[in-house]
Amino acid sequence: MSIFRFAQPGYPEEDVKPMREELEAVGAVSLRSVEDVEKHLQDHKGTALLVVNSVCGCAAGGARPGVSAALQNKTIPDAIFTVFAGVDREATARARDLITEYPPSSPSIALFKDGKVVYMMERLQIEGKMPEQIAEELANAFDTHCEKDGPSIPPEQFQNLRFVQVCGSALAAKARQRLQG
Repeated sequence: MSIFRFAQPGYPEEDVKPMREELEAVGAVSLRSVEDVEKHLQDHKGTALLVVNSVCGCAAGGARPGVSAALQNKTIPDAIFTVFAGVDREATARARDLITEYPPSSPSIALFKDGKVVYMMERLQIEGKMPEQIAEELANAFDTHCEKDGPSIPPEQFQNLRFVQVCGSALAAKARQRLQG
């Protein structure tokens, strides 16, 4: 355990709003508080997808479109949730408490069935993959564990989505400048 404590910059809502909205556009419910996590995810019956969103341009820039494409699959989770690491800190910490077998990472994607993680895609499994590869792996997990008919949104609506890719380092620098006044 490190004796050093590093201040983590908080990201303003206006900077992360487009990244949050990408997942909301395909049916994800943003969990922004501990209460939201406990109400919607903690004791969820059936299947639930949890996306730990992130500002990371490389990994999250592939994860969000990959998740969105996977939700075009013929079989999808019963519910879709997201928390935003570095923004919704308490909600993210509480959601991570429910993922007991894996260390925290962001972005990450967990598929729950009756409250237990049955599939996990950690940051290391996301990095370096194209959205299509992420979508294929998730669709396979959905086919194995889920029963709800997909897609989450009509294909025509999905075709009109546009995804942002922002460098997390630039947002962190902006947040540090804001803190320093």
